[in-house]
Amino acid sequence: MSLESVKTHFKQWNREQDIMEFETSSATVELAAEAIGVIPARIAKSLSFRGEEGKAILIVAAGDAKIDNKKFRQTFGFKARMLNPDEVLEQTGHAIGGVCPFGLAKDLDVFLDVSMKRFDTLFPACGSTNSAIELTLEELSQYSFAKDWVDVCKGWQGAELEEKVIQHHK
Repeated sequence: MSLESVKTHFKQWNREQDIMEFETSSATVELAAEAIGVIPARIAKSLSFRGEEGKAILIVAAGDAKIDNKKFRQTFGFKARMLNPDEVLEQTGHAIGGVCPFGLAKDLDVFLDVSMKRFDTLFPACGSTNSAIELTLEELSQYSFAKDWVDVCKGWQGAELEEKVIQHHK
């Protein structure tokens, strides 16, 4: 159901044909980056957390970013607690490895982390462990119906300098 629900979701913008499907797994940031041929940071990963009143929230962040518990608590007013795989499937309609903010089973609040703002385009999954789509930041915000941009991650600052050095030496 998952990949199909995402394809249906993208039909409203006539973008369903832009979904890439791979012969190999793209279930982790590293595998997705390898399948697409980009650095891991450009993979937009969707992280599912327990929200208030039993409703999950999704945080979409750059592939090299990690949740900063202190920033998360300051932003949302509660502790960052990730959902278990069964809860993720129930809340999003997507299994771990294909979770994305599109074609969701429930109406969840989606937030985009600023860690992604250093890239022109990113590659979120599309509901399966072997799919992705390339989107601009504006498209990602529009297509995910994101509530807002947040700053709840760590570990990525300064990584854009690393990327420029890597590109320069190729």
